[in-house]
Amino acid sequence: MPPVTPDAPGEGTPRGTAAGKARRWGSLARQALAGERESRGAPGCRATMCELYSKQDTLALRRKHIGPSCKVFFAADPIKIVRAQGQYMFDERGEQYLDCINNVAHVGHCHPEVVTAALKQMELLNTNSRFLHDNIVEYARRLSATLPETLSVCYFTNSGSEANDLALRLARQFRGHQDVITLDHAYHGHLSSLIEISPYKFRKGKDVKKEFVHVAPTPDTYRGKYREDHADPAGAYADEVKKIIEEAHNSGRKIAAFIAESMQSCGGQIIPPAGYFQKVAEYVHRAGGVFIADEVQVGFGRVGKHFWSFQMHGEDFVPDIVTMGKPMGNGHPMACVVTTKEIAEAFSSSGMEYFNTYGGNPVSSAIGLAVLNVIESEDLQGNATRVGDYLTELLNKQKAKHTLIGDIRGIGLFIGIDLVKDQQKRTPATDEAEHVIYKMKEKQVLLSADGPHRNVLKIKPPMCFTEEDAKFMVDQLDEILTVVEEAIGAKSESMTSENTPCRTKMPNEAQSELLSEGTSDPRENPSRKRNGLCTDKHSLLSKRLKT
Repeated sequence: MPPVTPDAPGEGTPRGTAAGKARRWGSLARQALAGERESRGAPGCRATMCELYSKQDTLALRRKHIGPSCKVFFAADPIKIVRAQGQYMFDERGEQYLDCINNVAHVGHCHPEVVTAALKQMELLNTNSRFLHDNIVEYARRLSATLPETLSVCYFTNSGSEANDLALRLARQFRGHQDVITLDHAYHGHLSSLIEISPYKFRKGKDVKKEFVHVAPTPDTYRGKYREDHADPAGAYADEVKKIIEEAHNSGRKIAAFIAESMQSCGGQIIPPAGYFQKVAEYVHRAGGVFIADEVQVGFGRVGKHFWSFQMHGEDFVPDIVTMGKPMGNGHPMACVVTTKEIAEAFSSSGMEYFNTYGGNPVSSAIGLAVLNVIESEDLQGNATRVGDYLTELLNKQKAKHTLIGDIRGIGLFIGIDLVKDQQKRTPATDEAEHVIYKMKEKQVLLSADGPHRNVLKIKPPMCFTEEDAKFMVDQLDEILTVVEEAIGAKSESMTSENTPCRTKMPNEAQSELLSEGTSDPRENPSRKRNGLCTDKHSLLSKRLKT
């Protein structure tokens, strides 16, 4: 694991920034862990908080009382996490894991300033937002200051799903239109209104696409319809949206909104080509619709150079509605919709009052303010740029070494590793990706896989992630990919000719076992079981690889 030593700042890292503070957190965590081990005479007391149940009892109770569709990470061998600090998580035995996937604990797990802010406000007051209170207006003021001037009206909610649902209401009320354009493989939340506009979900169930929903191709320049060798992929993908609008109008339908994550997460860490959003916004506005930028996964400085991911597309692009959630409260349930005065006034003119019992309550607002303060005081945007650039550099070196890596893409601390069986055909390496995330877990590094083929390794860690963490993660990945490639006959060198393509193949016997035993329904999309959830295929591959 990366060193968790006291105050020494990282190489080239000023004291007081994310890297230095992460080390101090690590030191405190280690001291606490030492204390735990000394006090383990008490039955069940294996962490800062005593465990109520053994791991097996916890699993049994979960199976009994928690809905079967509520999956856990690494279901074939789940981890029981009892506490966390900074970018590290700890299981019931005190084992430390490097968290590379938790974009919810944005400024670091259990950040002391966030915890203190919550505690202090909770001791004073927590009530709903119909009473006047300074916290909600101060937070709205601070939040609005990070956005373009026209985005100045806030509606607070408790989750990204609530925020996106409200965004659809705002859009539909604005001009009375109903139809929504969404991107293929998109996921915008778990409410019924959002499952309807989330192909990531509705394509996998029994639901059919609703008539008012229009699906545009994902602007993926690696595996999509228009790739990096296209003269103008942004224009070509935007023209697909234009065609959808024209077809909708020809059918007598009207577009209320185009909604997209500023960078698609569940869809496979997709970065839209430059100019795409501007052109789409032009077509949507011409049709009387609004542009909704979903920043629930990717906002609050994750891209480094900008506070919001949509801002990387340039100052000439400003969405009409922005939604945000996950990182906003650092694990506390908190979300928001920010829009223009014009859209807000149209929503108010309906005569229906909007009220959310817990949205923007004093405790949530205090927590949100603390998160903003930490992002600024610890220069977490700068850290995302520095560490993200370093990590991308390391991964690109791995790409040159490993034929399983087809593409490295991302910005800041939002990075995807696209694993492929064949670099020319870009055939998704789904089974290999699942095997890799389980093996990384054994090396105490937590990763997940997603995308339409579940072959993209997702890296979106807490923003206090350091260069040492990045190096450690990549070193473990290198070892695992080397073993996998040797075991399945992959060649280490890059392809030298189109006539002699270098392909990553699994032995026929193992491949047939995986295909026959991995899923019961051959029609099932492999992305249905995400993030290493609920499948035994990795164990079959592991037996073949003998790692």
